[in-house]
Amino acid sequence: MGRLLNYLLVPIYTRVLITADYGVYTEMMAWVSILWVIITYGMETTFFRFSDSREQGTRVYSTTLLSLVATSVLFMLIVLGNAGGIASWLGYAQSTHYVVYFAFILCFDAIATIPFARLRQQNRPLRFATIKLINIGINIGSNLFFILLCPYLLKNYPQSELSVFISGFFNPNDLVGYIFISALLASAATLILLIPDMRLRSYAFDFGIWKKMLKYTWPLMIVAIAGSINLSLDKILLAKLLPGKSEAEIMAQVGIYGACYKVSIIMTLFIQTFRYAADPFFFAEARKSDSRQIYADVLKYFTILAALIFLATTLYLDVVIRFIGSSYREGRDVIPILLMGNLFLGIFYNLSFWYKLSDRTIYGALFSIIGALITIVLNVLLIPTLGYYGSAWAAFAAYFAMMALSYFIGRKYYPIPYPVFKIVFYLGFALAIYFVSQALELGHGLAKYLIHTLFIIIYSTVVLMMERQSIFTSFVGKVNRS
Repeated sequence: MGRLLNYLLVPIYTRVLITADYGVYTEMMAWVSILWVIITYGMETTFFRFSDSREQGTRVYSTTLLSLVATSVLFMLIVLGNAGGIASWLGYAQSTHYVVYFAFILCFDAIATIPFARLRQQNRPLRFATIKLINIGINIGSNLFFILLCPYLLKNYPQSELSVFISGFFNPNDLVGYIFISALLASAATLILLIPDMRLRSYAFDFGIWKKMLKYTWPLMIVAIAGSINLSLDKILLAKLLPGKSEAEIMAQVGIYGACYKVSIIMTLFIQTFRYAADPFFFAEARKSDSRQIYADVLKYFTILAALIFLATTLYLDVVIRFIGSSYREGRDVIPILLMGNLFLGIFYNLSFWYKLSDRTIYGALFSIIGALITIVLNVLLIPTLGYYGSAWAAFAAYFAMMALSYFIGRKYYPIPYPVFKIVFYLGFALAIYFVSQALELGHGLAKYLIHTLFIIIYSTVVLMMERQSIFTSFVGKVNRS
């Protein structure tokens, strides 16, 4: 719910902000995604791992919280002391306040991770959800106030007392800054609300536990950094490597790519939803004799649904693209590339359970690092000639490589009877339908949508025909069990 509500701010941003300003927002958020992994250094997962008992849990909580408070405050002080230089290095010499805002946001959010983790550990979902929703409400409410209401009042009622008051603190030429202020207000309020959960009878820093925690957490941090590079570094490199254009033109291209990337997150949202269920399910099924067949079936049906999402998004892209403002839609052709790349990433997540179940998590780090290297190299090579299409193809190639490596190496250590022919067929069939739809050039009339709907029906019918035996067997099994 939180992701969806924040996701719905994108149509507002892309209709209010010019493409160059949205490019600034996109690049700054990319930096935040990478820095977030570094500043939290995997301590949330580590906290769960080391909280084995009530007594141990209290010491671990205290140690983890003090560790994150110390490192987060140190990070904030270093950034604040060098904000001007950091802003100049980023290319925002006139916007040092952006760096200041994010120093506080990252610090507050990092400290809040452990109290939130403890609420989960204590099975207190109501308080957890309440604080999360308050955070979301403040962020969205502040965005609506600063991005929509203040400009509207200043434009339409410039002489009113309210507009005079607003003009005393509001700068309509820096809307991006107010997006960051909204996030800062939400983060500060969240940390204040969590203060009761941070209180302990006594705080103790157990140096022995802390050393063990750091030994456990550093591989997690490496994997997370590599993953964040795959997801975010393309926006940063795009801003640095686009040749022969003014700063405003470059940031406009970053903004267009960032907005179209948001459209492709339709696939990512499906994958994230799937993972919420898949993570506990796969581990629970591991004890069953037919677990590997179950994993194979799950990947097959995941691929069927993901390919259907790819088709539905690309065949109705004229409708879906209205999610973002008209000035951003020129980058629409990268969306199919990003969608298929994210589909590969979803398959990789399915395949990744072999190294978790066989205690060979080092391969997870290896795959993520290889993906990050491919992302960096291809962005450097392709952006100067292909622009943001180079970034899209780099993501596509990185996720495909991670998927392929996980499959072939997994066959050696944890063989699973995946129906490779069917999986490849469904992906290929979906791609074939997409390419046929592109070749037909049907324009924008009703006939186009009717034909594209027919394509969806054809895909669904073929899937049902090929899976009829599996569906029938599953149905009979349920009847027998009942």
